[in-house]
Amino acid sequence: MAEPRRVLFVCLGNIIRSPLGARLFEHKAAEAGLAEKYAVDSAGTGDWHVGEPPDERMVRTAARRGFHYTDRARQVKAADLDSFDLIIAMDPQNKLNLETLAQNAAQRAKIRLMREFDPQAGGDMSVPDPWYAGPNGFNDAYDIIERSVEKLLAELEAGRVTPA
Repeated sequence: MAEPRRVLFVCLGNIIRSPLGARLFEHKAAEAGLAEKYAVDSAGTGDWHVGEPPDERMVRTAARRGFHYTDRARQVKAADLDSFDLIIAMDPQNKLNLETLAQNAAQRAKIRLMREFDPQAGGDMSVPDPWYAGPNGFNDAYDIIERSVEKLLAELEAGRVTPA
């Protein structure tokens, strides 16, 4: 059996967007019978939420849709750029932060934006951070992330996204 493809989802604090992305990706892969093909994690570019659980507002948003998850925030490390095959940033600023951390072109080539896989992106490459938004912000972010991880999984399985 081949080694699982390692996918890392990254946002700013690792308590809203990236843990949801990672756990939804795992869930969708498991539903498709592909759980063993992927090793998934999430991280934040900042360190202020390290060790904290996911934001309760997003956990409630997910629960209203029948999806339950847990996680613990961690900060992205330079070693992640080597150990993961594909790194999914939630917005262009997080992508820039990751590219700054990258030490070579091979590491930078692994970094992609979540909304590259959103069929409804329409040129908007940010998964909006709902931190200061009301419930609609969390619903919108959930919808974007769910659509994007479904498409990402399909693209990986079709060989159109090749992790490094």
